[in-house]
Amino acid sequence: MDRSSALGRGLAAAASASLVGLFVLPLVALFVYAGGSGLGVAAGDPGFRTALEFTLLASALAVGSGLLVGIPLGYALARFRFPGRRLLESVVMVPVVVPHLVVGIGLLLLFAPNGPVGHFAGALGIPVLDATAGVVLVMVYVGAPYIVLTSQLAFRAVDDEVLEAARSLGASPTEALVTVTLPSAARGILTGALLMWARGVSEVGGFLILAFAVSPSPPWSGPTTSTASVWIYSYWGIDPTAAVGASALLVLVALAIFLAVRGFDRSGLSGLAGRWLP
Repeated sequence: MDRSSALGRGLAAAASASLVGLFVLPLVALFVYAGGSGLGVAAGDPGFRTALEFTLLASALAVGSGLLVGIPLGYALARFRFPGRRLLESVVMVPVVVPHLVVGIGLLLLFAPNGPVGHFAGALGIPVLDATAGVVLVMVYVGAPYIVLTSQLAFRAVDDEVLEAARSLGASPTEALVTVTLPSAARGILTGALLMWARGVSEVGGFLILAFAVSPSPPWSGPTTSTASVWIYSYWGIDPTAAVGASALLVLVALAIFLAVRGFDRSGLSGLAGRWLP
């Protein structure tokens, strides 16, 4: 190995180590500052427990909604050629680049009670401002692009020869979709769902505008609360120690869910071939 090659590898290793350190060290600092006592205080705080419970409920609703609307769009973008497809692909990625505080303002204007959309939602009995639906809307807006993107890539990766074999054996297009395409793309879809969940739970800006304090609204029947991220944001200026403990606990919950999904993915219980999660 010559000196230039060794130097290049050393610089690459140093750059990689710096990035890994940037990923890990802030979390280490968070847990060191919080300590066991901070985690215990956060876990015992009824306000934060309620906020965390609501966040898990709202994020589950958002991911379910994202799957319902994102998978068909990802499939269409992957499998069909139609005028405006490139433009539609760009539109799907708009929420990734738009500042999320702006997202909250835009949704607030769209669903204002005196506007046509807000009036229609109110007539249907679906409150949006400071309601569960508002939180779900923000989570879907900021997170659904990940499901569309990962499902699109997964559908593109499905072997056309396998689909042709299924069709030659008498499977209808719908049967081939259900028995071949969706199972083959399932891990990509799972990855997108996990990314959407993480993005929705970590959101703050949109909630501050559209749903800062969430009143009891279907299907949430608990007390007035907020998302866990807004709770942490609010307490940072009041009691930083409580905010740090709650932050560390939220990280633990997110890691636990990720590890559970990853374990299920690698256990083979899903009956799907291959692995998408690292």
